[in-house]
Amino acid sequence: MSKKHPGGESLPSTPSTATDRSPDREVPAATPAPNPAPAPAPDPKRWWALAVIALAQLMVILDGTIVNIALPSAQHALGMSDADRQWVITAYTLAFGGLLLLGGRIADLVGRKRTFVIGLAGFAAASALGGAAAGPGMLFAARALQGAFAAVLAPSALSLLTTTFTDPKERARAFGVYGALAGGGSAVGLIVGGLLTEYLNWRWSLYVNVPIALAALLGAPAFLRDRSGRRGGHLDVPGALLGCGGLVALVYGFSEAEPRGWTSPSVLTLLVAGVILLVAFVWWQSRAASPLLPLRIVKDRVRAGSLATMGLATIGMFGVFLFLTYYLQVVLGYPPVRTGLAFVPISAGIVIGATQIAARLLPRTAPRTLMSSGMVLAATGMVLLSSLTVHAQYVPHVLPALLLLGLGMGLTFMPVYATATAGVPAQDAGVASAVLNTVQQMGASLGTVLLNTIATGATSRYVHSHVHDPGHSGATLNEGMVHGFSVAYWCSAGVLLLAALVAGVTVRPKTPKHAGNDAPA
Repeated sequence: MSKKHPGGESLPSTPSTATDRSPDREVPAATPAPNPAPAPAPDPKRWWALAVIALAQLMVILDGTIVNIALPSAQHALGMSDADRQWVITAYTLAFGGLLLLGGRIADLVGRKRTFVIGLAGFAAASALGGAAAGPGMLFAARALQGAFAAVLAPSALSLLTTTFTDPKERARAFGVYGALAGGGSAVGLIVGGLLTEYLNWRWSLYVNVPIALAALLGAPAFLRDRSGRRGGHLDVPGALLGCGGLVALVYGFSEAEPRGWTSPSVLTLLVAGVILLVAFVWWQSRAASPLLPLRIVKDRVRAGSLATMGLATIGMFGVFLFLTYYLQVVLGYPPVRTGLAFVPISAGIVIGATQIAARLLPRTAPRTLMSSGMVLAATGMVLLSSLTVHAQYVPHVLPALLLLGLGMGLTFMPVYATATAGVPAQDAGVASAVLNTVQQMGASLGTVLLNTIATGATSRYVHSHVHDPGHSGATLNEGMVHGFSVAYWCSAGVLLLAALVAGVTVRPKTPKHAGNDAPA
């Protein structure tokens, strides 16, 4: 005899249980069901592991912006031309964004803890090399090396976090810390860069990474545990060439669009080549035996929606750091340190939004609710910034906008990181983390170029239309700059609202459960 399971499958009949009991016969004891395999015990050192991972994440995010304020001093000290100074920023973003997928897959194949340590050590050495640079070429090379080691370090850090914290409440707290660092690290970089440049010198904006990396290196062997997925295997070399080549071409094309213009033949060639290479990459991944990026990772609607939300959020957000830095220093006349300190509220807002609000709400609140609400708050902050004038004051006009932006980003980044990495098998955790980091990096590059192009064009049109206005010429340049920023802020607000819509439509209504990071696919 067999019974029908409610789902329709036939199950073998079992001895009668208490539900079959009659007063005329003795009921045999039920056959005990086999005990399920116990869940792996939580790592007792997991919170120390979080501290080590957080240090590494902070260092990587800091270096996206820490040299911005130090750049004028470095340019003067090393005799850099105006045309070449962009390479201090571009060399880092190019190597970082272009090599992330490769770094993530290498972490999966050879071990995330091992690549985490290698990435830390290499990043520290590259930072010391950059701080000691005797000329522009040496600094550019050091920044490229920083980006390359960051491409190994960042996905290793996120995937270690993903596989270390499996309890939903603890996972929410851990990702709250990670999301706060991911969102607030750029602002912290501006603060630290201003302090180091003003009170020491520009070289310390690179040297500062060495003690941070050493502290993390001391803690890594003691506190990190790599719950391994796959070891050995083969690296997808054609996929690496196509994927990394496409990403490098796109990032480089975006960076060259500002100085050369979008219609420049070299820019168009780079962008078209990047798109063609990435299309070929997707085609190859569907055929490769050991793909660099298993397409199942991005085919999931919820994960794809989280990735799109992250990309749109970073496109909209990076206008704040770029334009507000110029607004405070050029228009309001703030010195570097005061400029950096002016960004403290946005960092505080991100920390509060990620660790105190989102981390507490995520276990019982739909991720899309947090993401969409956060994007609407951030868009409101952008609208407030669009009303700034050349005579605005910080506390009544700038501060409320930064607080709203910070809270909005904190509410968004934390659930995005948790949702985009939930349910990924351990053997794919590194590359899944790399995809998320890649989307963030590409969003930052594209957002900076697009918004700066919009702001520059609006400024030029404003100045041209007011240049012959009697009695107006003295203030025309600053007013034109503020007008250009205002137009860009409106565009940023639109992008953030689009992110809210994408999150609301694509992300599941229920909180994701951590599913199988230690199980094979």
